[in-house]
Amino acid sequence: MSLDRVPDLTSLRLLVAVVESGSIGRGARAVGVSQQAASDRLRAVESQVGVALLHRSRQGSRPTEAGTVLAGWATRLLEVAAEVGEGIATLRADRPHRLRVASSMTIAEHLLPRWLLVLRQRAEAAGTPPHAVELVATNSVRVLAAVADGEADLGFVEGPAVPRGVRSRELLGDHLVVVVAPAHPWTRRRRPVEAAELAATALVSRETGSGTRDVLERAFAAAGVVPVPPAVELTTATSVREAVRAGAGVAVLSRLAVADDLDAGRLGVVAVAGLDLHRTLRAVWTGPARMPPGPARELLEVASVSRSARPAGPSGSAA
Repeated sequence: MSLDRVPDLTSLRLLVAVVESGSIGRGARAVGVSQQAASDRLRAVESQVGVALLHRSRQGSRPTEAGTVLAGWATRLLEVAAEVGEGIATLRADRPHRLRVASSMTIAEHLLPRWLLVLRQRAEAAGTPPHAVELVATNSVRVLAAVADGEADLGFVEGPAVPRGVRSRELLGDHLVVVVAPAHPWTRRRRPVEAAELAATALVSRETGSGTRDVLERAFAAAGVVPVPPAVELTTATSVREAVRAGAGVAVLSRLAVADDLDAGRLGVVAVAGLDLHRTLRAVWTGPARMPPGPARELLEVASVSRSARPAGPSGSAA
């Protein structure tokens, strides 16, 4: 994949600001550069992408069709960049009074950056300093241990239940899907894979202790089948996904983790019969049922709002 035609983030922010304001001058002020610097930067962007992006006139600047399309793409990219920036900030270890968060890998990769960004935006809107957050991303068993041992103020897990002494709140539903590379023979099947056949397949799997693996093993047990040992065990959904894309075999992953690959055709979903692969994502903590005021409760409130945006159900599920 070539990235040589993708402008830098500052240039994309400038383009979006100009398109929204209808003026290079107003767009320049929005991003904190001079009008001449903005004009030079926009011409450089047009040269880089190879098409005209703006119609310039004395009355202002309006986007060409290509400029409108690129501004739309840029808006999405800038939103993702803001989420990544917020996630990177949680990795810093030089800030005192941190909110300690432990999260399962799937939630940390696909949901938590947005929640942390909303948390920061709320603080900025209230005129208060943003909370410093220390994030540990690991499997659900270790998240529960960190919360129970007082090493994390708030945790996020994927498993079906929590141990005694740990409070929990359901956040949203998720669904595991069976995925393969596009060239895998299962993509040509007309009938779903049965639970016994999937159990007899050596999977590319998450490690013991992950919420994804726990849900799958419980589903196999409920179906009365015993799975064979995995072909390989990996510690992140990303590594499992990449292994499957490379042709390493079959995997069962959260639809959150593979949505982009499914949309782009880099992976395919295989329908499976006889297995309940639904699960619930939860927040966990210790102490009173109603968490005391503070940053942990604020983050819990942000995450709870996600209940109104449940992931779409899986296509190809026959469970």
